[in-house]
Amino acid sequence: MQHRIIVLGGGYTGAIAAGRLAKRLRREDVAITLVNAEPDFVERVRMHQLATGQDLRPRPFSEMFAGTGVDLRLAKVTGVDVDRKTVTVADANGAGSGSVELVYDTLVYALGSGWNGQDVPGAAEHAYEIASRPGALRLRERLARLDAGQTVVVVGGGLTGIEAASEIAESRPDLDVALAAGGDLGDWLSPKGREHLRKVFGTVGITVHEHTTVTGVEAGRMLTADGTAIPAAVTVWTTGFAVHPIAKATALEVTGTGQIVVDGTMRSVSHPDVYAIGDAAMALGPGNKPLRMSCASGTPAAWQAADAIAARLTGGKLPNVPIRYFNQCISLGRNEGLIQYVTADDRAVRAVLTGRLAAVYKELICKGAAWAVANPTLGLPTRRRRVTRKPAAAGSAVKAPA
Repeated sequence: MQHRIIVLGGGYTGAIAAGRLAKRLRREDVAITLVNAEPDFVERVRMHQLATGQDLRPRPFSEMFAGTGVDLRLAKVTGVDVDRKTVTVADANGAGSGSVELVYDTLVYALGSGWNGQDVPGAAEHAYEIASRPGALRLRERLARLDAGQTVVVVGGGLTGIEAASEIAESRPDLDVALAAGGDLGDWLSPKGREHLRKVFGTVGITVHEHTTVTGVEAGRMLTADGTAIPAAVTVWTTGFAVHPIAKATALEVTGTGQIVVDGTMRSVSHPDVYAIGDAAMALGPGNKPLRMSCASGTPAAWQAADAIAARLTGGKLPNVPIRYFNQCISLGRNEGLIQYVTADDRAVRAVLTGRLAAVYKELICKGAAWAVANPTLGLPTRRRRVTRKPAAAGSAVKAPA
């Protein structure tokens, strides 16, 4: 009887975990199912490029997982029952009748996050998001219809907002592009990093509204906390991410924001047969600080979870590789970039890399992230190991060994 592993979500973390597990474990011993609503892998870190009219390389899962033994289930996850160890899904293409229950022995929860409107009135109705492919395509269509001189305002001064504003300003120099930030522009960067960011924004003509809190979005304008109305033919919302709501509806121990609380191996602290990775997990990094929602955190977390699952199933040694940060890579259009070097716990240091070389560096990082999805075997032996732990009967409780 095969051990049933279900991976929910085919983003960076879910796809990497599924592929790595397939390389670590024998096909005779495990059945690995990746559940995802779309047939293609989406490079989320490039959604600002897609929104500005650039075409991205298709990456179908059918090709990426060909010959690996990973079974792709195109479906939308509608529920998880961690006590019965089942996942409820609805076929993504509408085929079949109603919902289907899938039974697991080990669950990898990687449903990630989406855009966060922060409950600001009008944001959901009038703003555009780039946290998803459909959102980026919707913005792409809207930007293409804008006439010269119209205003685009990006709300949010974090990495996503900075990259979006830069890309739009570079690709559409005929538009009036602005960015609204809650604090100083790039206030978490080093002095050299902030200086370069302001220089690039000035070069491409981006207006910056600093210390600005947006309290409402309407058709054609935004409202701020001080009563100012900022004209905006298009408002792009990038103020942060909200995790998928399904985990919060389960018996899993979660944070107030719905992230699953995990240990150092990415295993749920309340349900040992559930692992959570990426934006869906509340994991602690250096200095006991929560890992930020990012590809930089998600990729090593996926490696950690997959290796821990394989170790527990085969009686191997548990991984003990601390997840740490090295840099923050920011694209400022296609020809400019900013690489901010950071401490292990993600605090900026003096050193930065800027200019064209930084843009090339960032591009290599993006390509490397996609490569890691298709080639998840970094540091692995070529020989698959035999599973020694057998699954229990469907629906029965199973406790993983420590």
